[in-house]
Amino acid sequence: MAGLTPNYPAHNGLAPEVSRFVDVEGMEWTDFAPGMKLKCLYKDDAKKESVYLFWAQPGAMIPEHLHTGAEFTFVLEGSMNEVEGNCTAGNFVWRPYHSKHTVQLPNGAKFLTFFQGSAQRTATGNLFPNYDAPKAAE
Repeated sequence: MAGLTPNYPAHNGLAPEVSRFVDVEGMEWTDFAPGMKLKCLYKDDAKKESVYLFWAQPGAMIPEHLHTGAEFTFVLEGSMNEVEGNCTAGNFVWRPYHSKHTVQLPNGAKFLTFFQGSAQRTATGNLFPNYDAPKAAE
């Protein structure tokens, strides 16, 4: 099994076929961008897929970026606004491969995002999430 919840020692030593329960409330938030924090719930570097819980304070924004795979987001609280439309609490938006957008979070937000691939910031070329190259079998 390649997928894991990074920095989550409760899963250490579990057999590959055992379900992984995650105490999300007990996890620490990690700074992501000005006014934003995240928790990585699942990541598989080999498959280049991941799930993150994001929290943003009112007025935060996600700069323009291009998707190298699909992105699926469910908004739990607040709203995400962009040129193509708005996604409010209890609603879902997905973005296909090669979509490009900027997100405004005027009321703040909490949202769950599943990534296939990464988002590449237009201004810097930086990728998020970053995936480590899978290690060769020994």
